[in-house]
Amino acid sequence: MKDYTIAKISGIISQLAQSISTPDARIEHLLTDSRSLMFPETSLFFAITTKRGDGHKYIPALYAAGVRNFVIEKISAGASQLYPDANFLQVSDSTAALQQLASFHRNRYDIPVIGITGSRGKTTVKEWLYQLLQCDEEVLRSPRSFNSQIGVPLSVWELDEPDTLAIFEAGISTSGEMQPISNVINPDIAVLTNLGAEHEEGFPSLAVKAAEKTRLLDSADIAICNIDDTTVYKAVKNLHGIGDRLWSVSFKNPDAKVYISAYVNMGDATEIEYRFAGATDTIVIPFADDLSVKNIALVLTVLLALGKDIATYKERFANLSPIDTRLEVLDGVNGCQLLIDGYTSDLQSLSPALDFMDRRRTEQQSKTVILSDLTHEDNKDASQMYKKVAELLKCKGIERLIGIGDEIAHYERYFACETRSFPSTNAFLEEMSTSDFDHELILIKGAPRFDFKLIGHRFEARQHETVLDVNLDAMTANYNFFKSFLRPETGIVAMVKAGAYGAGVYELAKSLQSIGAAYLAVAAHDEGVDLRRAGITMPIMVLNPKVVNYPAMFAYQLEPEIYDFQMLNEIIKEGEKCGITDYPVHIKIDSGMHRLGFLKEDMKELKALLLSQNIIAPKSVFSHLAAADNPSMDDYTQQQFDYFDACCDELQEAYPDRYIMRHILNSTGIVRFPQHQHDLVRLGIGLYGIPTLDDGSMSALRPVSALHTVIISVKHWPAGTTIGYNRNGLLKRDSVIATIPVGYADGIDRHLGNGHASFMVNGHRCPTVGNICMDICMIDVTDCPDVKPGNRVEIFGSNVTAVELAEILDTIPYEILTSVSQRVKRVYFRE
Repeated sequence: MKDYTIAKISGIISQLAQSISTPDARIEHLLTDSRSLMFPETSLFFAITTKRGDGHKYIPALYAAGVRNFVIEKISAGASQLYPDANFLQVSDSTAALQQLASFHRNRYDIPVIGITGSRGKTTVKEWLYQLLQCDEEVLRSPRSFNSQIGVPLSVWELDEPDTLAIFEAGISTSGEMQPISNVINPDIAVLTNLGAEHEEGFPSLAVKAAEKTRLLDSADIAICNIDDTTVYKAVKNLHGIGDRLWSVSFKNPDAKVYISAYVNMGDATEIEYRFAGATDTIVIPFADDLSVKNIALVLTVLLALGKDIATYKERFANLSPIDTRLEVLDGVNGCQLLIDGYTSDLQSLSPALDFMDRRRTEQQSKTVILSDLTHEDNKDASQMYKKVAELLKCKGIERLIGIGDEIAHYERYFACETRSFPSTNAFLEEMSTSDFDHELILIKGAPRFDFKLIGHRFEARQHETVLDVNLDAMTANYNFFKSFLRPETGIVAMVKAGAYGAGVYELAKSLQSIGAAYLAVAAHDEGVDLRRAGITMPIMVLNPKVVNYPAMFAYQLEPEIYDFQMLNEIIKEGEKCGITDYPVHIKIDSGMHRLGFLKEDMKELKALLLSQNIIAPKSVFSHLAAADNPSMDDYTQQQFDYFDACCDELQEAYPDRYIMRHILNSTGIVRFPQHQHDLVRLGIGLYGIPTLDDGSMSALRPVSALHTVIISVKHWPAGTTIGYNRNGLLKRDSVIATIPVGYADGIDRHLGNGHASFMVNGHRCPTVGNICMDICMIDVTDCPDVKPGNRVEIFGSNVTAVELAEILDTIPYEILTSVSQRVKRVYFRE
């Protein structure tokens, strides 16, 4: 039971330095992100300081919103006067305080707690356990992938009296992170799913990574892992007193605690034979891939460790649903935007989805939720659950709810917003059309049986089978990779010009604003205007501008690059007309690129002109490296650094009372020359997962954009047949040729035809055949088994990279990314 007050919490946190308190307050909700605020009166905000940001700066806004309880690392002068009725608990480390409180809360509950770690499969194993156990237990589980140093304690805090079993994920990215998480979870059963390359950059070796992950297993009563991975098994055997605590799983070793003696692929299903405690049995699962079989083996072992009778679960195994962890964002009809959440449809997963929705709303959009009946245990009080749903929707300002299903219709009276219900997805599609939606942000969240993909297909703005998948999580990971080279105070200018390198600027800009980038940079001022209209409030730098609408630039607070005297005089003149004073600009120095910028000999005149007026003021001075990625030209690069520093020093002399920021490093420079990071760095192509160095130093980058399509036709042709225009595709053998709906109008260069490139189908590279056409092209799938219409084809992504295609075309990856046509549908997603 959550019977916590500020006084009680202050007694729990051992590192408490001091407190400024008013009358005691009841605490029910923990908050680490101001944007997730829903219940201010009973929330305790932890002001967490990280490399990416400082939570203390959100205290004024939270106080204004009604929050009165704060855990902080520093108390500002006059806090008791500024916030007269607030409670402040000062600690040395807010994250550690959050973990300590969650650990105390976890240990109040004597129920089985399962902790899951690993490189991949954590969420799948967790959700399959939930699907199997939800009818027998009150299961609390991590929402989505709340598995970090902050996410784990927030998940554990949700433990409450009705819960009879809990499942929490534990994710780490570097050494030293598992022990604090393990202390919070304190698992009775710990599961290690597998060991892969994810977050590899945080560990010196795979063995070190395995040792760190197995710390979760160290204190558990039962430790479960697949011992076929020798690195994992070696790390587990090194744990103190592992002995009988280890429930080993193996597909190779008959002596394992749970031995998978055979598994048979039955097309769309798999029959698994296993041996446990001397007895052999079988289960059937509705999946055929090897990874699912390995994950199910771990799920099966957890059930056995819990003492469950597998006979009662066989039907549930056969009816397991696939786990779709993607939350997709795509353009809808009539100015709408769709958020499609196929993860799960229950009360616990609704709040994170609404939170994600809240961060993507613009002033021009109203908020609509299309929601199916929620999944829940048969004996659960549905009435109370839908009352909580109504409370969540009200707190998040949802203006319209469309309910689908008999149950949600029954409780329609609870919802304060405009509400309409339908018995089924088909009934909704028959009665409502695209004209019923206009400039709305629409969350589409339904249980698998309601097949809400039909709704997404109906309301998508673009119906093209060819899609550019944009992975927002990969972008965040790349951002953090480069951030790791920087001092905490160094800001990142994220380049989003050219439509964010073809990925689509608005969604990426929203994510970059969310993760704490210092600036966005665009090429033209109208790009900046569009971002402002889309709700972006962070600073925006306009590079290489030829401004024709200065009033708009001033009105939307866009900060231009100034690279010559003509432009400098022009902006001063226009600023004077508009009554502007002290407007921030960014002075460009030509230190050796020899494109645009002031030279050292211009500094005297530049200083005089700047000091003669008060219309504009230099916010930063910057330059661009010409050959940062070429070690043989490091002497030239050093000359650029020296030249730039000399210009900056001279300009700074003119402003003794104002500091002017400096930046010169690009993506390559961040990695190779971090000693020259100054105040800001500019992160461009590296943000999108394209390495600019081939020495392995950027191997951790993940591609953000992946272009894929589907096969629409498969035909068999004898040797000697010609394929396509001008009969250029001559078959030298009997062949199977697939047609795919992507061509040069979509951005596929014609020079990739006639076998010059290969695209990926079902794990096989399939070369192009004949000329690339405007809307379609053909590929040879003869050596790819089981090909049929509807199979996914990767044009570029994680297998066929943009770098590879660029090399074929003797160009650079920038061109590959920015060439993807606007008619190609962009789908933004988070895992």
